[in-house]
Amino acid sequence: MTNPTREQLRKRLLNNKFIAIIRCTEQRQVASIVANLAHAGVQALEITSNTPGWQQEIHNARAAHPELLVGAGTVRTAALAKEAASAGAQFLVTPNTNKDVVDVAHSNNLPVLMGALTPTEVADAVDYGADIVKLFPTEVFGIAYFQSLLGPFNDVAIMAVDNMSPERMTQWLKAGAAGVAVGNCLAYACTNESELKQQQKLAQDYLSRL
Repeated sequence: MTNPTREQLRKRLLNNKFIAIIRCTEQRQVASIVANLAHAGVQALEITSNTPGWQQEIHNARAAHPELLVGAGTVRTAALAKEAASAGAQFLVTPNTNKDVVDVAHSNNLPVLMGALTPTEVADAVDYGADIVKLFPTEVFGIAYFQSLLGPFNDVAIMAVDNMSPERMTQWLKAGAAGVAVGNCLAYACTNESELKQQQKLAQDYLSRL
């Protein structure tokens, strides 16, 4: 089977409209979060580069859940981008605006969700070839700020990224966000069966609103 192209991966991300961000303090927490979110129906997730053992966990997630899109998050530098590509990440997510990350990603046929906040950073991300712009942090500046950005950047796919409730996600999507990514408000380590079921129910609440 041939690997999907960068554009095919980009389209899948935009069609899914939802990414779960896994950022853990212990490597052993990752696999169970991935499995539970996959069971709930989440189709795209990222494992951040400041999670212990993140490269191995990207590899493991892809092997255990081939139906998922598995990306690398918190990819701040070209060196991290190279590590992420080697680990098998299918997309890269940055908190910052960095042309070198785009260059590495595109050389490996991978899309980049590039972090940006100001109009200048959004314009730079577009000029650098970012496949999707990640507005971060969104909740600090809010929907009114985002809608102001859409004036001059109405042709740019901008995802809203922050911790937010399912209800708040609906507001962002209605405001014009191309998608949403959320972190430990959803992708947290569970300690018992009840918490696992609660996490699945929450994930399904997000997904039902897309």
